[in-house]
Amino acid sequence: MWHCGLEKNISKMRGYMSWKSEADTIKELSPKHILFLCVANSARSQMAEGIARKLAPKGTIISSAGSRPSKVNPHSVDVLQEIGIDISSHISKSVDSVDPQGVDIVITLCAEEVCPVFWGSAKLFHWGLPDPTSELDSFRAVRDELLKRLIYLFRK
Repeated sequence: MWHCGLEKNISKMRGYMSWKSEADTIKELSPKHILFLCVANSARSQMAEGIARKLAPKGTIISSAGSRPSKVNPHSVDVLQEIGIDISSHISKSVDSVDPQGVDIVITLCAEEVCPVFWGSAKLFHWGLPDPTSELDSFRAVRDELLKRLIYLFRK
């Protein structure tokens, strides 16, 4: 039993170190365009786009897309509004509509589903986060994790 708990903590720590080291690499690359990618472009990638636009240096293009876009989940809009970020005008976009030539960095956010493929020369990073359920608190948890990671990424 002790061993299982230790393995879970080590696995969790590896995931934590992984996104931090990836964020450090992204900082070093000084990207001009970051694309957040998931399947539906309805929750995780939309929240990431909204938060990153608020935190990124001026001149950095931030966008999001999905392999099977649907519509922006109203809970995503609500939980970002709670922290003063308005994404009410966002729409779900297809990865096919993104010009691969202009993207420097792609961050995939999918966890339990197959991540979309992005064709282009952008550097790829994976920050797997669970797809929020219908519960508002699950959206807040994903928002808070994205906020923590993006503050780290964009801090000077």
